[in-house]
Amino acid sequence: MALVAGQSTIPNGTSELKANIANQEMSAAPSALDIEHAPVRDDPRAWSRFRKSVVLTIVAAASLIAGLGSNIYNPSIQEIEDQLHATSSDISLSLSLFILIQGLGPILWSAVSEVKGRKIVYTVSILLYIIGCVCVATAKNIAVVIAMRCMQAVGSSAVIAIGAATLADIYEPAERGTMMGVYYAAPLLGPSLGPIIGGGLTAGFNWRASFDTFRRERSLTYQLVLRRRTREQVTSLDSSKRSSQVTISSPVATEKPHVDVHGNGGPPAKDLENQTDPSVDSPVQEIKLSLTDVNPIPPMTNVLGRGNNICVLVASGLIFAFSYSISYTCARTLASEYGYNAMNIGLVLLSFGIGSMAGSLLGGRWSDRVLRRLVAKNNGVRVAEMRLESTKIAMIFLPISVVVYGWICEEHIHIAAVCVVLFFAGFSSIWIYSSTLAYIVDANTGRSSTAVAANSGFRGLFAFIATEVAVPLQGSIGDGGLYTLWAGLMVVAELLILLVWWKGGAWRERAETREKEK
Repeated sequence: MALVAGQSTIPNGTSELKANIANQEMSAAPSALDIEHAPVRDDPRAWSRFRKSVVLTIVAAASLIAGLGSNIYNPSIQEIEDQLHATSSDISLSLSLFILIQGLGPILWSAVSEVKGRKIVYTVSILLYIIGCVCVATAKNIAVVIAMRCMQAVGSSAVIAIGAATLADIYEPAERGTMMGVYYAAPLLGPSLGPIIGGGLTAGFNWRASFDTFRRERSLTYQLVLRRRTREQVTSLDSSKRSSQVTISSPVATEKPHVDVHGNGGPPAKDLENQTDPSVDSPVQEIKLSLTDVNPIPPMTNVLGRGNNICVLVASGLIFAFSYSISYTCARTLASEYGYNAMNIGLVLLSFGIGSMAGSLLGGRWSDRVLRRLVAKNNGVRVAEMRLESTKIAMIFLPISVVVYGWICEEHIHIAAVCVVLFFAGFSSIWIYSSTLAYIVDANTGRSSTAVAANSGFRGLFAFIATEVAVPLQGSIGDGGLYTLWAGLMVVAELLILLVWWKGGAWRERAETREKEK
């Protein structure tokens, strides 16, 4: 006699029954999940295009503030030195430490975000930034300014750490190039808009007005985040109360007849009513983690242990350091050689920012277009290194524009020529950078925020070094020699990217195999 339970029939015979149970257990075993497409509640990839655009706008705006914070008080340096009796070395230290900490801070924030989620990181970092702004705006000595600028750097670094990772959460790889371009266009305007905004606020009020404005902006953002978080908690609580009052009807239980299995005297057969139906997908079990589990070293070690990542991170750091160096030294050249004030310097640097923004937007879209073409050519199989194909077109123009800029400034040619070359230097450098950022996310599935944090660390370290050596080199070999040197470094960065495009796939596969064997 056979027992029918649901749709399964248990045949007579112990061996046949065991085989049936074993087959069901194997079929019910969870298969390997694509970590980027694991089933989750309220999957952000399923959000509407409008909701995704709102998130993109918020993250990009936050990153714009992070970019502004690095140099918004540059026009007021003289006033700060006079009021706080500070030296030029003190001011340089505050600038260098800010960019260094802003680059290294994402390493911690990314680890926390992987455990506690993105929202709590955004909220806490905004609070830290507000505290830093309030303290700087009321500071009575330069030591407080330096210390609180470091706190501002920690707070502003969070969006750098998890902004790109947030976009990776909500957009598919085929869309990321365009969206990364949109996202990164905002902070690129920061170094250009900073002197304009800071100069206007300093001229209209005083140097403290810049930080008070930041405090008000961040305070408003903080209130909006808290209100949204409160609404979500209330909605979740109401849903829990309603679900607890709902009686879930289960299938009618039938009397279980006794099954006496005779045969080889094996152990009693398992009750198939407690077995998982293989036709039903079981939800992924939620794993509870705490801050004690936060250790950024292991995931960072995995990221830095891959040769393809190291090459791209070094190239990315060099390109960012160049962008920071040219903004810093150009301001000095325009002030000393062209006699420009803070407002006019900001307007000239805006050409570099506009070029960077255009390169980010167009480069991102071109990156996605090239990726789709290569995927179709490869029978629908996507490889992360395909993303770097789109950088080749800009590699021709970047070193040329850098050299031309240096010698135009060296010979004090008309300011219109400076603006044109600044535009093309920004356009070509960020065209390449936006694709490398998208590649870093694509090539590090499951640890995108850690990879982006590593990228931020390399950026901060390279920019810190570039800031410290820029003025001595500019004074000794001039703008022509300095940017001839930078052109050579840009060629090195391009060669590293081409090396990853050629060998990166094999390196990545070997690294993944090595990690699985551990």
